[in-house]
Amino acid sequence: MRPRLLTWDVKDTLLRVRHTVGEQYSLEAKMHGIRVEAEALNRSFLAAIQTQAKLLPNYGLEQGMSSQQWWVETVKRTFRLCGVSDERVLSPLAENLYRGFSSAKNWEVFSDVKDTLIHCDRLGIHMAVISNFDRRLEQILVNCGLRQHFQFVLTSEDVGISKPDHRIFIKALGLAQVEPKQATHIGDDVWKDYLAARAVGMESYLICREKEQLTGTEGLVPKAHILDSLQQLNSFLK
Repeated sequence: MRPRLLTWDVKDTLLRVRHTVGEQYSLEAKMHGIRVEAEALNRSFLAAIQTQAKLLPNYGLEQGMSSQQWWVETVKRTFRLCGVSDERVLSPLAENLYRGFSSAKNWEVFSDVKDTLIHCDRLGIHMAVISNFDRRLEQILVNCGLRQHFQFVLTSEDVGISKPDHRIFIKALGLAQVEPKQATHIGDDVWKDYLAARAVGMESYLICREKEQLTGTEGLVPKAHILDSLQQLNSFLK
């Protein structure tokens, strides 16, 4: 049955970063007269974001932070782990990186996305976004030429709840005024997308464009629910 509502994850489902975080951080650092290897920054970023997520989940909303403050501190923590501690450099560097990740130059739309969204539009399927992202996502989707396909964009910062918490899916269903069985969710994470959506009664599919992404899905996701391209979705929606 064709869904009345199709909801989408964004990062690594519709878009991916054009270069690694380390590469982009290293390039920005050079513009401030600092040389740090991209690989070192990639490692430090993973450590920094894990620490931030543990201490201040969902962008520190419960602690009264804004997502911008959260990201600026994450960038600073990343560079501190690489031995850069001069606040006079870290503050403008972090602010520039925060703004830079709103632009299309740092994001790449997967090649199978636009045709699929256009196909869904032609079928009259309403679409929306459910993402563990901050409020920059609206502008990112505009800059990447995708925003017009979605009725609304629901981020974990907007709602104060992040996937896999079922309440963010319930919120989306309420906004669209559809029942769970009338909705389908597409995402790249087994727990936060595929299983979380099914837990509230929605249909869902897991997008795995690379075989390595299948690791850990054994016994959790039937093969019929795994897409190696969004073009497969088109045949299900006829």
